[in-house]
Amino acid sequence: MTKTVFTNARLADGMSYDIGVDNGRIVSIDPAGLKAALEPTVDLAGELLVPGFVEGHIHLDTSFYGDTWIPHRPCTNGFDVHERVAFQAQNMAVAAPMDRRARDQLDLCIGNGTLHMRSHVMVDGSVGLKSLETILAVRDDYKNLIDIQIVAFPQSGILKSLGTPALLDEAITLGADLVGGLDPASFDRDVNGHLDVVFGVAEKHGVDIDIHLHDAGSMGAFTIEEICARTVVLGMQGHVAISHAYGLGDLQQDAARKIAATIAKSGVSIMTNAPGNHSFPPVALLRQEGVTVFSGNDNIRDSWWPYGDGDMLHRAEIIGYRSGFYTDEELKAAFEIVTSESAKALRIEEYGIYVGAKADFVTLAAGNIPEAVVSFPRGRKVFKAGKLVAEGNQVIR
Repeated sequence: MTKTVFTNARLADGMSYDIGVDNGRIVSIDPAGLKAALEPTVDLAGELLVPGFVEGHIHLDTSFYGDTWIPHRPCTNGFDVHERVAFQAQNMAVAAPMDRRARDQLDLCIGNGTLHMRSHVMVDGSVGLKSLETILAVRDDYKNLIDIQIVAFPQSGILKSLGTPALLDEAITLGADLVGGLDPASFDRDVNGHLDVVFGVAEKHGVDIDIHLHDAGSMGAFTIEEICARTVVLGMQGHVAISHAYGLGDLQQDAARKIAATIAKSGVSIMTNAPGNHSFPPVALLRQEGVTVFSGNDNIRDSWWPYGDGDMLHRAEIIGYRSGFYTDEELKAAFEIVTSESAKALRIEEYGIYVGAKADFVTLAAGNIPEAVVSFPRGRKVFKAGKLVAEGNQVIR
């Protein structure tokens, strides 16, 4: 690729720079106008330039975005994961082809500036490997637009769903990047048996772990402690994530701070999307204790809720709003959760705006990071490896 200079880019420090990109990487960052650009230029007109957003938790296989509207069906007696899984199976049976729905959702996310993604994909006795095979093919088609990690996700449980342990093992061989889990205590009702399978597959294949944990209060806290303990014993610090961890939001501050210290020492990351009808982890407290907190949109217009717009910057605003973040420093923290902290949790290398980093970045019509978080402006330009891949929320092919 011929070197290109992106001129008049405003960075987080408020200053304007000219950024040189060659072979998909940032090779120079100079004060704007300091050097005469002999290479082709792209004038960013003073817009804020930020790293591409990191979608840390999504479900490409189960979204109905772009499909016929499916009305939300409430649980019969409060939130129940088993019932929601049953509703999902019924809805999936009449949905448009998964391939098409996954592509619609990817276009939505890329158009909003997401260039890295972790998607959980169902792998269990109810669907076998069919969903994974479909999403692996879609990932290959989108490899020049977005980097996608895939978690083999046992939505119907591991011990309760016949054949699932072997399927999770085969899923990694087939191309999944991580192994997942789901509510070991409340769903499979066997914390040790469930975690034996998850950590066993991870250890066998040398892959990372990302476990869904919806359980509330003390049950959720106990499961988190068990996951942290196994992580340390197996030397997997920095390679394990817990998604949702609702129970952390139910604890008194002293108890929350104590378990936060345990999580930090174990190197386990915590994912939250700050859902509107659930407790969610105390983001500021966890960060103060050294826990890596990251985020994702989770479900977008699926069987769990009808919301979701695929915009990680809007997700940062939601996290900030629900966490009571008002100061510039707090708003910057919300931004980090959907950029650098998510990149850390997903172990994405060469991420950011610095010489040597991959040229994956997004322009925003905002003067600074805090303003961008509260306004989440539209009309972004999205660049992957220095190439324009989306503009005005539309993917360019």
